[in-house]
Amino acid sequence: PERMLNQSSIGARSRDVFGLRCLPGECVLQRTVMVRKKLTAREGRGWLSGTLFCTHFRVAFVPQDSPKADDNADPILLGDHDIALASIEKVVAVGPNRTKLVTPNSSLKFTPEELVLYCRDMRVMCFLFDRLTPDAQVIEITYTIAKTYQPLKPGSVLAFQNAALGSVEMKQFLSNRRRDSHMNWFESASDWEQELERCGATSWRVSSVNDRFEMSNSLSKFIVVPQKVLDTELKKSFAHFNEGRIPRWCWRHPRGSDLLRMSSFQNNIYHEKDDIRNLEMVLFGCQSSLCVVVELGDELPSPADIQLAHSRLRALCLGDISSSVSVPDDKWLSTLEGTHWLDYIRSCLRKASEVSCLLRSGHLTVALQEVEDRDMSCVVSSLVQVMCDPHYRTQHGFQGLVQKEWVMAGHRFYSRINYHRESDKEESPVFLLFLDCVWHLWFQFPSRFQLTDDFLLALHDSVHLPLFSTFLSNCQRERCKRSQNVGQLYTPVNGWRDMLGPDSSSDTSDPPLPPVWDWALQYSRERRDGFVQPVAPMPPLQLLQNGNLNTNLDTHRLADAGPGSVFLLSRGAFTCPANLPPWRSGGSGAYRKSHRRALSCENVPGLERLLKAWALTELPQNTATASGSKGPLDPYEPLLPLLMGPCMSLWRECYLRGALHAQAFSHPVSANRPHPVDRLAQEVQQLRDQLAQLSPRAAPDSLTVTSDPRRPDTNLNQSTNNSTFLYSALRPKSTPPPTSTNQRTSRGPPSASAPPPRPTRDGPKHSFLFGHSAVAETRSDPRYHPPPGATKLPKSNGSSLTS
Repeated sequence: PERMLNQSSIGARSRDVFGLRCLPGECVLQRTVMVRKKLTAREGRGWLSGTLFCTHFRVAFVPQDSPKADDNADPILLGDHDIALASIEKVVAVGPNRTKLVTPNSSLKFTPEELVLYCRDMRVMCFLFDRLTPDAQVIEITYTIAKTYQPLKPGSVLAFQNAALGSVEMKQFLSNRRRDSHMNWFESASDWEQELERCGATSWRVSSVNDRFEMSNSLSKFIVVPQKVLDTELKKSFAHFNEGRIPRWCWRHPRGSDLLRMSSFQNNIYHEKDDIRNLEMVLFGCQSSLCVVVELGDELPSPADIQLAHSRLRALCLGDISSSVSVPDDKWLSTLEGTHWLDYIRSCLRKASEVSCLLRSGHLTVALQEVEDRDMSCVVSSLVQVMCDPHYRTQHGFQGLVQKEWVMAGHRFYSRINYHRESDKEESPVFLLFLDCVWHLWFQFPSRFQLTDDFLLALHDSVHLPLFSTFLSNCQRERCKRSQNVGQLYTPVNGWRDMLGPDSSSDTSDPPLPPVWDWALQYSRERRDGFVQPVAPMPPLQLLQNGNLNTNLDTHRLADAGPGSVFLLSRGAFTCPANLPPWRSGGSGAYRKSHRRALSCENVPGLERLLKAWALTELPQNTATASGSKGPLDPYEPLLPLLMGPCMSLWRECYLRGALHAQAFSHPVSANRPHPVDRLAQEVQQLRDQLAQLSPRAAPDSLTVTSDPRRPDTNLNQSTNNSTFLYSALRPKSTPPPTSTNQRTSRGPPSASAPPPRPTRDGPKHSFLFGHSAVAETRSDPRYHPPPGATKLPKSNGSSLTS
């Protein structure tokens, strides 16, 4: 859109435009008055009246009773009811008897009564236009949003960045922002040394051999290697691994085991005796007898599988009304199973549990191996540290974990998220799969986490905003090139060299990109307070002393296989193929894994035997702890989640935020008539009341289910009756039930109460959305929830819908 409203009034000093608090330099393209926004269950349901704006950065909704914004306060990128244009995926206009997907080249032959915005972060924003709203405004803002949100051109992401952060005032404001000093950024050698000191890894050191990215383009400047290996010897090892991603240290278990990551070995390169010695020193780390290589390619999904599963999940949960494809309610769960999204979560959690139990055994090195070491190794290594280390279950610890295992480790955020939307060949929400896995751990062990599901949801939504340096590069080298003031050129032979001319990749007009961890730029103080919850103080880390290690029998049998043994953990079993260390085989053929046990390791037990022995030794202690007869549970024992089918839940607060809107379109009912789900909830409550009357001698709490899978005082891994249903909404006791007055929106609390819906244009036509508060959400029984699926509204042939 070329026409801008009141452009002269928008400046650095005047931020209040028609009641909308704009960012410095932000321009209002179109506004529409007398608009009602449909509130979700998290926002309290109902309607909220106000004004709808469209700028060149966001779609903003300002309630009519909202308090006046403080001009002296720091700017917030998105308000409580705003959505960034870069996060919008579809724009759907709803008329009296039809729906239409609006594109930049579309032509509307009807005046929309409702506007539905489908977002990439699984949200659905619904707006209802009043019958008194001028038709010209309704059509104009629909076209404006459709033409602004998807400029499919190279550089469109930069256009959104300039709209939000490109003004002189905003650049100065961001340049003066201080970084959070409570978290570890892992950008300097001192940051890595701090992590080594925290974990007690005294036999490891920080190497700057890759400070100019000459050894590996995708690794960070600093890597952690054994003390025994010198940098001159280390340089010879990079060429033997894909993309130069050699075995490097990630984390040390308090019992003495080390976690490493590496890519696949390139066996077509000649290696000398010194190279072999250096490779074994790096691979075994500071251990001398045992190394277990965990192959991640056999059991875990590929990025293409994750992308396909997430696409199917989106299509199922959002309920797109512009499509004629529908899923019946009775087939919703089977369709969810067919997406394989929960199966992939189960696979990642299972593999992380196996690695956690291995590390708990002590005195061995566990190396995670992936072909490129940039996707699933990030997921598994991060989950292992969340399971085993209470530090990473805090907000600052978790943020540092993402910095270490994802940002600095070279995960392809820019390619996997696909901000430009040009090609989806490499697009895959691997990081979102990791967040879902962490949510499952939080769901089963809420009292062991300081961070909350609100924090995970905020991080999930922030991934879809192309405004943060955390997600806008594929490796640290790309981030450094963007922030360099002096132009440099990289060549494989000469490395980094200064250029005489300016560097085109480092344009001074590009806005500075803040990190995603600067939450004050996105959320209010009240919303940020909900990111954490109080937890019991953790005891100090007891480092392993020489000679006091006591492991179980199975681990000793692993160690008895001989010094320098390398085993392969694949499909739940240990194997020892002869060519597992390729440099020992002596051949130049391709490296192939073999799942047949070698004769030299017939005494090595399977992983299931190792897990059973560990569970039997820990059962008396955990049982006594639950009864209160002994001390507290060891906080450094791994959190092993239940992975049975009924225990795998769907992240309702994330994926089903738009499903209620789909139900509203599929089952139009009037405001004075109860919804079918509400009537069913009333019948269930009546049956419970009748059962309570028929058993007067029973205790009042005898009819309630006491097996809560997220009890903070019991060990979930020893219980057999604590399964949860797929759509259970059991929440911690500190979290109040969702009501219309005690709820936070996805970006803050609603600022005004919702008035009843008003008649639509041209008489008493039926509205597709229902505006009544649901009884099921406010009922005290937390076990019942409405079915998340719903049929989609088929395309109409011109006949009007009746309720």
